[in-house]
Amino acid sequence: MAVDKDWWRGAVIYQIYPRSYQDSNGDGIGDLRGIVQRLPYIASLGVDAIWISPFFMSPMKDFGYDVSDYCDVDPMFGSLADFDAVVETAHRLGVRVMIDLVLSHTSDQHPWFAESRANRTNDKANWYVWADPKPDGTPPNNWLSIFGGSGWQWDARREQYYLHNFLTSQPDLNFHEPQVQEALLDVARFWLNRGCDGFRLDTINFYTHDAQLRDNPPLPPEKRNATIAPSVNPYNHQEHLYSKNQPENLAFLRKLRAVMEPYGAAAVGEVGDAQRGLEIMGQYTAGHDLMQMCYAFEFLAKDQPTPARIVEVLNRVDDVAADGWACWAFSNHDVERHASRWDLPPAAQRMFATLIMCLRGSVCIYQGEELGLPEADVAFEDLQDPYGIEFWPEFKGRDGCRTPMVWEPSNQNGSFSEAKPWLPVASEHLHLSVAAQEEEPGALLHHYRKAIAFRRAHSALSVGGHDKLQAKGDVVYFTRMDGDQTIFCAFNVSETPSDFDLPAGDWVRIGDDLGSAQVSADGRLHLGPWQVCLALKQ
Repeated sequence: MAVDKDWWRGAVIYQIYPRSYQDSNGDGIGDLRGIVQRLPYIASLGVDAIWISPFFMSPMKDFGYDVSDYCDVDPMFGSLADFDAVVETAHRLGVRVMIDLVLSHTSDQHPWFAESRANRTNDKANWYVWADPKPDGTPPNNWLSIFGGSGWQWDARREQYYLHNFLTSQPDLNFHEPQVQEALLDVARFWLNRGCDGFRLDTINFYTHDAQLRDNPPLPPEKRNATIAPSVNPYNHQEHLYSKNQPENLAFLRKLRAVMEPYGAAAVGEVGDAQRGLEIMGQYTAGHDLMQMCYAFEFLAKDQPTPARIVEVLNRVDDVAADGWACWAFSNHDVERHASRWDLPPAAQRMFATLIMCLRGSVCIYQGEELGLPEADVAFEDLQDPYGIEFWPEFKGRDGCRTPMVWEPSNQNGSFSEAKPWLPVASEHLHLSVAAQEEEPGALLHHYRKAIAFRRAHSALSVGGHDKLQAKGDVVYFTRMDGDQTIFCAFNVSETPSDFDLPAGDWVRIGDDLGSAQVSADGRLHLGPWQVCLALKQ
């Protein structure tokens, strides 16, 4: 594909969880060849790129987010040749390919860790975060793991603790070691040379830790929230001042951007921080030598965003990330699907789909979101996610949003696989399958296509600026501008009708096929339940 270094700005990125997208070889697990098979469908959505969750060599303790070889494909997903086929097919269809790089930690089965843990004097002895115990034998500080308990694990070989922000089988790499940084930059080069167009960077703010290993301070109860870890997890009881978000991280990100730049590649970083996510996003995307995009967790939270909350978030971005670029998402592989999380009726799902396509920034949509899939109810005996198994039943984990994609309603597996899937297909998903919705003109799938096309057709929405967002009752509204194109956007975030006055000027309704409300001659506007208004200034 032609090199366009700004292709990411305003892009719509479709996230694929490869285990659950399409099984091509009948083993019950999705794979890269399955993605190749379904790429024409993805291209039909009108998206700019795909983001593929990890498919690297892994013992799969955390389903690919525990990497044992960064430069090879796990056999369950196929081969490097299959990845090449994904890139070739996607590019032919006009879709770019981003892959999920997990750089903060590896699997404990990675050869780097096997060498590092052997003794304190080997060549990779300093590649991971090792520390001596306190005099009483306890861990070196109070840092916690997102998966519960201490963030430190004792290793008898070295008689030291190693840091793990996630599972004990996911030791953290030591970014204070220059050789570690160079090795990871070589990983990026490997995939860029295979035609990859960019990266989704897992837990981008976890890379560097405080070299002094200072204790994290407690977090007052009134400041705790569960956007990063479930409320039953003591991880929420700390302000993670020293275990992540370190200023040294910026130097590595500049090196990574320099590696990506000649390829025209782009990155979107996942900022995992419940208190300072937007500020960190602003830091990591400022200027032209850091990451192009980051997304925080504000719209991945449990509560449906009210107009006031949407205004608060977007105006906060303007304050702390005016020189940066957000990437918005309502769902992903780590949170309950937003159709269920916010208990949305079909009209509300359409409204939110239109809303996200009108926000300043780029957009990630998660496989099945375009079908309106609700969260699947996975029985305890079928759970695969260690997170859910650990905190059941208060928190059921992430399997409910990771069940297989449904393509056809004709069999119990939704044509995902001819074998028993690795997670069961939810029976309530079958009537929402791609094939069923293709035959229904009013289906949500078609609405997503229209909303994406509408965004792409109007530069004010894809790359333009905006004025300060405002809320009036149940309505959130703002204006997007690019050059001589000005678009007014209003959204009724409720099931109660609202009357509204347009700003002064001569406005004409656009977005008729998105259900945009009529604009009266006197500028009065009536928004029905969950209705939008999109108007172009004359």
